[in-house]
Amino acid sequence: MRAYDIRGTDGVITASGIEKSLKQLKVLDGIDLNVQKGRVFALLGQNGAGKTTTIRILSTLLKPDAGRATIMGYEVVEQPEEVRKVISLTGQYAAVDELLTGAENLLMMGRLYHLSHANARRRTSELLEQFDLADAARRMVKTYSGGMRRRLDLAISLIATPPILFLDEPTTGLDPRSRLTMWKMITGLVASGVTVFLTTQYLEEADQLADTIAVIDGGKIIAKRTAEELKQQVGVVVVRLRLRRRH
Repeated sequence: MRAYDIRGTDGVITASGIEKSLKQLKVLDGIDLNVQKGRVFALLGQNGAGKTTTIRILSTLLKPDAGRATIMGYEVVEQPEEVRKVISLTGQYAAVDELLTGAENLLMMGRLYHLSHANARRRTSELLEQFDLADAARRMVKTYSGGMRRRLDLAISLIATPPILFLDEPTTGLDPRSRLTMWKMITGLVASGVTVFLTTQYLEEADQLADTIAVIDGGKIIAKRTAEELKQQVGVVVVRLRLRRRH
């Protein structure tokens, strides 16, 4: 199938009027999005706001009840196979096989993506180095820390070098040091030309990474700005504490 002509838009990820109900609960209520190529777009909101449902629809895992979404011009509902060829998704929890080594996980996914054995081995070596996992490549994943598993999960998402990467709360459960490492890696991916769509509960994460932030609440986008514009919109709050000396 041919991709839709998106020359009239400025986004590689678009959504218009997306609605979704689950068990009679309205989860998404008219979502509109436009994500530009080579940028980081953050969908910010609390648990239950509709972040994961949005990302699952855009990545073809759920069908919307209404509305239209495209990825690089391909219609998400009508052309799911084409969409899946240009995206990768890292979910909230590391989807790795604990009984395999880090290298074996990457090789397995490379072969599942129909890479040749030589290319799968090459990409495995590159990604292990890129994500600082080379020293642990031959260790079983069940011995990895949470941060290492998360890095491996992200590396697996990139085995086939997709131009668009969906990250669903990529740093949930990580310690501060591992979170900073993940931020650095995401920034590096964007510098290489990857478009990143991430969901997060953390304002500081969206502030650190995103070019544009959309705030979602109750299945609706209630604000969409740069981090600086959102902070200016909220205003400045100053708290002064005066400690009384004990006698």
